[in-house]
Amino acid sequence: MSQPDSPEPTPPSEPAAPAAHQRRPRYAGKNPRRFGEKYKELAPDRYAGDIAKVLASGKTPAGAHRPIMVAEILAALAPQPGEIVVDCTLGFGGHARELLARVASRSEINRGRLIGLDVDPLELPKTVARLRGAGWDENVFTAVRSNFAGLFKVLGSLGLAGADAILADLGVSSMQLDDPARGFTFKVDGPLDLRLNPQRAPAAADWLARVAEPALAAVLAENSDEPHAVALARELTARRALKPLTRTRQLADAIRDILAHLPKPVRDPDKIDLSVRRVFQALRIAVNDEFGALDMFLRQLPACLSSGGRVAIFSFHSGEDRRVKHAFRDGLRSGLYSAASEDISKPGSAELRANPRSASAKLRWAVRA
Repeated sequence: MSQPDSPEPTPPSEPAAPAAHQRRPRYAGKNPRRFGEKYKELAPDRYAGDIAKVLASGKTPAGAHRPIMVAEILAALAPQPGEIVVDCTLGFGGHARELLARVASRSEINRGRLIGLDVDPLELPKTVARLRGAGWDENVFTAVRSNFAGLFKVLGSLGLAGADAILADLGVSSMQLDDPARGFTFKVDGPLDLRLNPQRAPAAADWLARVAEPALAAVLAENSDEPHAVALARELTARRALKPLTRTRQLADAIRDILAHLPKPVRDPDKIDLSVRRVFQALRIAVNDEFGALDMFLRQLPACLSSGGRVAIFSFHSGEDRRVKHAFRDGLRSGLYSAASEDISKPGSAELRANPRSASAKLRWAVRA
């Protein structure tokens, strides 16, 4: 009987080639300007010293977000060990860290819980990893991808009758504003997107391509109080017929050109830039149905709070603040709330110097009866 063939000897493996040296990104000038080139700011764990310098200069590191009015939030919500707290707009997780430290003891005694909601599928996993890395496990921190308009449904799905404290920060996060790929800024060119959830249509470019002129004028007036809403709507709809408006710089340049050729031209650079910001804000609010989501959230809010539960809401726009003010006032009159802030709270001078982006923040609070 013939013997089976002997297996061929395995040749010795070649030693692995050393990894090619990765040079740092090149950029013009002394400091990086483009989002992707700010590799130190985008890796805070590796470059803590550089991050400290950015913060000390009163700037927010790229890809990060600085929590606003932390002391005021803690005073309004008064979180206690063992309580159930909801952060309706988790963002970077700055407020959540402070709330977790007060309600979620690491021992089994008085172990509270924080529910974190965020609609952004790109940023939510990063924040979850950040908070998990800080030691907050599934027993004390639950993340849910949801708009805050779905809070009542979220609490029900988790078997919770209500929360002891609820926080909602209605502003756009710095992570979204700084990344030109998200289309929230016209300082750097990018796609005209403006979606908080980029998986949900339409993007701002698609919305702008279809909206009728009267509807666009109404959006610019109602969502941002733009004084030139009618003229801008007329000219933007005329220009899109010649060339679609798909880029952030393209839209910003079109707005500037329209304002410069009005019967009474706008020549003040600050006023022109303010109008550009207003248009971007108005489109963002429309694309994400931000007012509709806020109205639903405010209607559901009393049912989401336990007896004596506290809520604090940051707004950054007069339309948002007006809705919150009226909801708290009406709830106080009807007995749904036992107390509510009479006036807004705003960042102090020290915070404004350290974080200029906090300038338009307005805080209101209420207590469930």
